[in-house]
Amino acid sequence: RQRRCGVESVRVDLSMTFQFELIATDGRARAARLSLHPRESRTPMFMPVGTQGSVKGLTSKQMEDLRCQTVLGNTYHLENRPGSDLLKELGGLRRFNNWSGGTLTDSGGFQMVSLLDLAEISEDGVTFQSPIDGQQMMLTPERSIHVQNGIGADIIMALDDVVSSVHHESSRFEEATRRTLRWIDRCVAAHRRPSEQALFGIIQGGLDQTLRDACVEGLRARNDNLPGYAVGGLAGGEEKDAFCRVVAQCTASLPDDKPRYVMGVGYPLDLVVR
Repeated sequence: RQRRCGVESVRVDLSMTFQFELIATDGRARAARLSLHPRESRTPMFMPVGTQGSVKGLTSKQMEDLRCQTVLGNTYHLENRPGSDLLKELGGLRRFNNWSGGTLTDSGGFQMVSLLDLAEISEDGVTFQSPIDGQQMMLTPERSIHVQNGIGADIIMALDDVVSSVHHESSRFEEATRRTLRWIDRCVAAHRRPSEQALFGIIQGGLDQTLRDACVEGLRARNDNLPGYAVGGLAGGEEKDAFCRVVAQCTASLPDDKPRYVMGVGYPLDLVVR
């Protein structure tokens, strides 16, 4: 049975170089065009992970042949090696890895989970001990944005306080949610290239509906400074039903005229969860 789709043409200029156009909807499913001047991506899409700028085992030409649209890099690991100063000197991440498509950098927040044993989290930020040489790096909201400004990705992520979705202490989720909202203001204030790089806010709150609602409400209060939104803190071992419930809850409250990024997913079904 063929379903009718609601066809729309809603074009929003979110910055000088970042445009979002909602092309069609079917229920809460959406097809859209994301313009990262002069590149264009169609959503929904999957972004392969190039932690240190490139996807392991594939050349940039092979990525293009596979019709990959946007590659994700990681702020913490890129700052460790080769460093944002060098990337900036070379013309940014895209020039560094000879990639013609879109780029996005994670803020380094996920390392609070993946490198938890090497991290110390406080209100100021998070201090990591490098798994490479043991040196410490203090990643504050300001430094995360400064580093991402140097890396030069099209889309950059706010530093958030990330807790594994299967963590057992509810108080830690509440602390992380409130801190994520405090940190977003510091990220916005530190952003020096808003006309060139789109800053996305990240929704936290674990599997708690009340905390998720509070985080969405807090980020929407800062909507003018956020060209897009992400749902974070999932794909960490929770049941698939819980994952779907949280994604549906968060996206139902987000503005229609901005892109949405579900972080950490790795299965085709996850792309169309609604």
